[in-house]
This record gives sequence, structure tokens and C-alpha cells, in this order.
Amino acid sequence: MAKQNASQDRNFDDLAGRFKKNIYGGLKGAVRLAVLQRDFSECIPHVLAAETPLRILDAGGGQGQFSLTLAKAGHQVVLCDISAEMLKLAREQVDSAGLQQQVTLVHCGIQTLAQHLADDQFDLVLCHAVMEWMAEPQSLLPCLLQYLKPGGWLSLTYYNRHSLIFKNLLRTNFKKIIAQDFGGAKGSLTPINPLVPEQVDTWLEDLPLTVMARSGIRVFHDYILDGQQRERSPDELIALELLFSRQEPYRSLGRYIHVIGEKTGG
Repeated sequence: MAKQNASQDRNFDDLAGRFKKNIYGGLKGAVRLAVLQRDFSECIPHVLAAETPLRILDAGGGQGQFSLTLAKAGHQVVLCDISAEMLKLAREQVDSAGLQQQVTLVHCGIQTLAQHLADDQFDLVLCHAVMEWMAEPQSLLPCLLQYLKPGGWLSLTYYNRHSLIFKNLLRTNFKKIIAQDFGGAKGSLTPINPLVPEQVDTWLEDLPLTVMARSGIRVFHDYILDGQQRERSPDELIALELLFSRQEPYRSLGRYIHVIGEKTGG
């Protein structure tokens, strides 16, 4: 099967609908949202409470599943994405919720966003499930930090290579593991650059950023191969996902890793 092109950043014009259904919808999306909300409520609760309206960047924000909830709370959100189809879906949600005064949609890559803004400093930068789709994922982090005010917060999620390896081991896809064939096939929702958390931690340590929280997202959900069993008790599943999302070794098996960090310095 043909592989995705790992030498250029991925545009999701062809997969926007599948992302909406398979990644953000259903129980997967509910687990993701629960972990994000828990991490925010513990680390930066005033963001969810909207005690003071903030300026928020959703970098590579796609359909804006999380950032639009922050816009509804009263924050000002700029959402940029290179996919016109993703932005179309975001626009539908903005219009449906009457958020036109709260949300600005920008059709561009993260690296060129400053060309489209009069003010490129934000209180909070969200970058969820973007790094693993980039040809040079490490280069994204300094770019994100340049948009963040000192004392502002970065919320980062990325696809975990450990989880991909473990799930393939459980499915006895041994040839894929031996060949270290970790990039997804063309048209797949498996990203071009699944990331090793220890490597990302090293990248983060080189930045003016203090990490406040690390959590796994879907630390066991994806390993329940029986779909009926997976859906049998969603409330208990989400509660247990939250319980184990910060405990090792379960955190390191999360399909995604979520990091919240505060920018230091002036």
C-alpha cells in the first residue's frame, strides 16, 4: 500500500469528514475532551471559567472542537489551518453557535500566520494533533512559542509512537514493527511522524517553558479490540481513563500525549 508523503506537511482537505467522525466523534472524542478539561481545570482553571477574556490561538486547529468551547465561554479565538475543508467545518460550527464575533478563521499554515495578524501575541496557544503530521515536527515548537506571551500557556497534544507499536504488537503485525514502518498509508489517519514522548520532552526542555502537566489520552481504550466491549460502559471507561492517564506505565501508552506548559522569561 502506498505510503503518505513524509517530506511535506499534511493537508486534510481529503480527510476532513473522516476526522470529524473517527477522531473527534463518539467515545474517542469524549475521552479526549475529558482529559483536556481535567488538565485545564487543574492547571489553569480560570481559562475554563473565563474569569478574564483571553486571546487564544488554535494553531492547526482544524474543526476547532476544543477551542470553540473556549470561545463560547467568552474568549477571543484565532483558528488557523492549511485545510480549507477543515475550516469549512469550523465555519459551520461558528455560524451555528453564533460565535462570529468571538472567532477568527485564518486559512494558512502555522509558520505564516504572523503575515495575517496585526497582533501575534496570545495568552494561550493550543496545538492539538498537529506535530505528527509535519515533515519537521521539532521546528513547530519554537514557532508556537513566538506567538505566546510570557506567562502564557501552551496546550500541546501529539500522537504517541509507543502506543502505535504496542497496538501493532497486540495485532501481531510483527513485520511492521521489525521494519520500523510507523508512518501511515496514503489516506490513513495514522500520521506521517508518530512521535516518541521522551524525544518531545527533550525538545520541550530546550524551550523557555515550564511543564505543568503531562497526561495520556486513550491509555487503554484503543487496546480493547472488541468494539461492543469498548462501548459497554462509557461512563466507567472515561472515569478509568482519567484515573490512569497520569499514572505510569499507562500514561506512556496513551494514543496521544497532552502537555500543558507555561512560557517563562520576558
